Amino acid sequence: MAARRFIVTPAGCAVAAAALTGLTALTGCAPQGGYDTGQQQAPALANAEAGPSSAPPASTAPPQPLTESLKAVTIPKMGKVVVDQKGWVLYRFDKDTANPSKSACEAKCAQVWPPAITDGNPDLAGVDPAIVGTVIRGDGSRQITLAGWPVYRYIGDPKPGAWKGQNVGGTWFVVAPTGKKNLTCLPTPAPAAVTPPAASAAAGPAESTSAGNGYGY
Repeated sequence: MAARRFIVTPAGCAVAAAALTGLTALTGCAPQGGYDTGQQQAPALANAEAGPSSAPPASTAPPQPLTESLKAVTIPKMGKVVVDQKGWVLYRFDKDTANPSKSACEAKCAQVWPPAITDGNPDLAGVDPAIVGTVIRGDGSRQITLAGWPVYRYIGDPKPGAWKGQNVGGTWFVVAPTGKKNLTCLPTPAPAAVTPPAASAAAGPAESTSAGNGYGY
């Protein structure tokens, strides 16, 4: 895939492990409120670099909602995260690469973890334009990256501000405004992902194949 890459100054991030005696779920990590959206908007991709000389392939993907904004917000028990214009928490995937930017989540994976697709001009609030970029996916659509990492939503999140995708499979993590993993709260054991919509349509709303952990609300 052709990718635009941005350089970001490494920043440390706090990592805290939490556990409750006799329980496998970290219910104490669960967000218990809204989040702070008091940020100033900034033009997106202000420092975007030109991509390869060849034009990106025409998109063959079905129409998807665009991610119109990236906003750094604070969620109780989790700290700083990035959400889209509707407040859905965004994630990154350990099997992707940041240099060069490349998504390893296609087909059924992308049904569970919809990529944050853009027309190249999302509004930014609390996110450094210097680390915001895009990568061209296999279907020709343009996915937002943070510090080179492609970002996604999770269909298992029941509502904006939830983060049930945290540590799913031990490879999916809430993305911090720096593009790093937010490891403030790690549910254990690592939860399983919900099933793809086509497989779970008859059963109603998507549900995790793991036991309910009660986190991320």
